[in-house]
Amino acid sequence: MNLLRKIYLALSVIALTFILYSCANKAQGPMGGPKDETPPKVVKSTPLNGALNFKKKEIEIIFDENISIDKPNDNVLISPPQLKQPLVKGNARVVTINFEEDLVDSTTYTINFGNAIVDLNEKNQLKDYRFAFSTGNVIDTLRISGHVINAENLNPISGIYVGIYRENEDSAFFQKPFLRIGKTNENGEFVIDNIKAGKYQVYALGDINKDYFYQPGEGVAFIDSLVVPTFRLEEMRDTVWEDSVTIDSVRTYMGTKFLPDNILMRFFKESKKRQYLIKNERKQPEMFQLFFNAPLTKDPIIKPLNFSWDNKYILQKNNASDTLSYWITDSTVYRTDTLTLTVSYLKTDSVFNLVEQTDTLNVFSRKPKINPKSKKDNPVPVKNFYKFSTNASGAFDVYNPIFIKFEAPLQDVDLGKINLSEKVDSTFKVLKPTWSAVDSTGLIFKLEHVWEPEKSYELKIDSAAFRSIYQLNTDKYSSQFKVKSLEEYSALKLSLEQFDSLVVFQVLDTKDVVLRTKPATKGGTLFEFLKPGDYYVRTFVDKNRNGLWDTGDINHRLHPEEVFYYPKKLSLRANWEFEETLNLKSLTLLQQKPAELKKDAAKAAKQ
Repeated sequence: MNLLRKIYLALSVIALTFILYSCANKAQGPMGGPKDETPPKVVKSTPLNGALNFKKKEIEIIFDENISIDKPNDNVLISPPQLKQPLVKGNARVVTINFEEDLVDSTTYTINFGNAIVDLNEKNQLKDYRFAFSTGNVIDTLRISGHVINAENLNPISGIYVGIYRENEDSAFFQKPFLRIGKTNENGEFVIDNIKAGKYQVYALGDINKDYFYQPGEGVAFIDSLVVPTFRLEEMRDTVWEDSVTIDSVRTYMGTKFLPDNILMRFFKESKKRQYLIKNERKQPEMFQLFFNAPLTKDPIIKPLNFSWDNKYILQKNNASDTLSYWITDSTVYRTDTLTLTVSYLKTDSVFNLVEQTDTLNVFSRKPKINPKSKKDNPVPVKNFYKFSTNASGAFDVYNPIFIKFEAPLQDVDLGKINLSEKVDSTFKVLKPTWSAVDSTGLIFKLEHVWEPEKSYELKIDSAAFRSIYQLNTDKYSSQFKVKSLEEYSALKLSLEQFDSLVVFQVLDTKDVVLRTKPATKGGTLFEFLKPGDYYVRTFVDKNRNGLWDTGDINHRLHPEEVFYYPKKLSLRANWEFEETLNLKSLTLLQQKPAELKKDAAKAAKQ
């Protein structure tokens, strides 16, 4: 008996030791195993998803694990749109939604969480989760979907609201919020859920102030026809994956297809911008600048208050006509430290009309700071020259003229002091280039000559060849350059399967930037002197024949001019002419743009 007791006692000690070891080992945490890749699951909600006659303003959704909500104000979309954003919170396993507005009778509400709900530990997303309820006896179930793309470059645009109005609400887009809304994802895709049967107008809106209807200056898109939501039953397939690359099985079933599911909207911002004076600047005494937010339709009226310049100035405009530079020619004026003046111009008011505006400005001259420690007892006087620059150096393109850019407007030129010559053997042959102004302000000029490929040239400019309006002369200048060989270039000839005289070709680089633009011609449009490399082609239909791509006008229901992409990359080789024939509509707009050029337009704008 004592032996049995000893054996029992020994077994008990062993068992107790094993239990204690197991408990201690558990305290060290998990020892491995498969990673949790399962998203959170809904186990209960109040009300039920799809509930009818729900009148309360709080919704509670319970999950099987702790969750968090990623940026609920940005990622959770509620339809009909709420002007007072509901309070959406995630705490432990519970999501609560508290409406700040009274619920509308006999209305279906949709809460689209998108991918905002994730489990707390592994951040597994509950993808595309939607919750719906009705304040009436019926929950509406129809749906429409599609894409929003940038009208100018066919990029998808994220973060754009797409909404509907009833067919008879012609002016609603300018006056009141959408009836129901969706929002585009990074692929430009949108879905509007829980729509009542009927006919609807559809708009897209870059809603800056979140009032859910159009305000001047916001980006828009629209379609001309009314949309009638409907559905049909059709055979569908559900693929079951064994792992990320292996298909386990394909399940076939009858499902509901909601239509239309292919709405395509070309998003644009109208060319008109709010007009106002941004700032003034005077970096040097002889010139001050006025910066405007949009191109000016007419020059502002300047009225001096503490000086008189009697039209002794030269007005320079930039290419966009939104920056004006006033070069003062009267020395008594530009030696004044502060110029006080009034500027009268057209400014955009709150309803986007141009009204007369007069501002009083104090234009200060910036003086360079002098470091007293850097002063010398006997400083060497520095002679001031009239500065200029040229592109006449290094390897020179055969199609380029020589550009001469001055730091201030030119007053006089002595063409006899400009010497251009071609190197022939060991000597230089004097040439007679053509001299002409590029702009009207005397800041940019050009020397033109028909260059010989692979030839070397020399440009020599004697001192005092140019004199500025401030009576400064240029120093002497010398530079040599060599024209590139024709074998260093490539050429591209573009034709249309169906010729259209309104089509304009654009050659793009690998960053989707326009390099060359030419109208289509019947015999084909030739782009010469392209550097070997990769290129892409875009076209637009120039309806007003102004040579520019024009945006739309929402007030006149005018769409932007049509844009098409050639879907292939063109790799051009040196000393070779390539020919391509384009069929602008062989693919849908969503299929045309090469994948390597496609990017989310909203993210690109932020970057």
